[in-house]
Amino acid sequence: MQSTEQKIERAALAGLAAASMDERERSTDISLAELAALVETAGGQPVVTLLQNKPTPDPRTFLGEGKVAELRELIVANDCDLAVFDNELSPSQMRVLEEELGVRVLDRSGLILDIFAQHATSREGKAQVELAQLQYMLPRLRGWGGSLSRQAGGRAAGDAGIGSRGPGETKIEMDRRVIRSRIAKLRKQIEQMAPARDVKRGARRRFGLPTVAVVGYTNAGKSSLTNRLTGSAELVENALFATLDTAVRRARAKDGRQYAYVDTVGFVRRLPTQLIEAFKSTLEEVSEADLIVHVVDGSHPDPFSQIDAVDDVLSDIDGVETIPTIIVFNKADRMDEATRERIEALMPEAYIVSAFSGEGVDELRMQVESMLPT
Repeated sequence: MQSTEQKIERAALAGLAAASMDERERSTDISLAELAALVETAGGQPVVTLLQNKPTPDPRTFLGEGKVAELRELIVANDCDLAVFDNELSPSQMRVLEEELGVRVLDRSGLILDIFAQHATSREGKAQVELAQLQYMLPRLRGWGGSLSRQAGGRAAGDAGIGSRGPGETKIEMDRRVIRSRIAKLRKQIEQMAPARDVKRGARRRFGLPTVAVVGYTNAGKSSLTNRLTGSAELVENALFATLDTAVRRARAKDGRQYAYVDTVGFVRRLPTQLIEAFKSTLEEVSEADLIVHVVDGSHPDPFSQIDAVDDVLSDIDGVETIPTIIVFNKADRMDEATRERIEALMPEAYIVSAFSGEGVDELRMQVESMLPT
């Protein structure tokens, strides 16, 4: 939560829709809207947006000199504290942009890592985030030079601001050698935590407890829907990445059989590669499940691109392709008739439900229970 004295940082958002870019890296209005939601989740306030259409990224300034000058004017006029880019910037581009714009510069990956740093609660979650942050920082050490000392460590960053919740030395005079040895130590710690997770999974298997993995894009309503299906009351926030650590909840089928729902971390487009690696272990739960419930935000302007983004990450996890999957479009209470008809036409086998009103949840529960192993 923002403390009362802490100033909410004002952010200028910028993105590039270059024809030469892979479709996954290209900025669009939808992707900039998502960036704005990410900035809000990190505790900032998006105040102005600039989208540059340019055939190729400028190697020095990313946007091109003219657009950078335009962005600088917007930053001054709107009293912004930082500039957040929707694309990944190279260390040298970041350094040049900070000089040209006169404010801190953050790219999409740095922003997502910052949000994960705020939301991780378990020991393992924190270790995984720190590992991802250090891997992200390593090539940027020279690029940032002195500004690395702004990395404060978790919430201790206080009012140091978005992107400054570093992995945790008060003054990072860490050189590459120190960072590398810390990375090696964290990898070892995370490996040592894996057996505890295997023990829990093993216990569920030993008691013949079938599991349903709930996956989906961030803020699709996975936790709310899991609560509806199990009658639980775990944390539900209208925020991106409210669930970072895997939560397991038990349920009882009509015929008395027990089974478990495993609520997993939300996906997001262009998740930093360092995080995909770090959260593989969290997502291993999915490969052990008997059934996958893939929750989609049916009220999103482009729900099918969210499905693709999730499938993209899941395809990297061994064994997932053989697990039966139910697609569920949530937030029916916010869908208009045309959206509903489009979903029913394109995906007739999908379920349309509302975790908020309870619509369609009983039918979904019956389907889930009928697909569990006996």
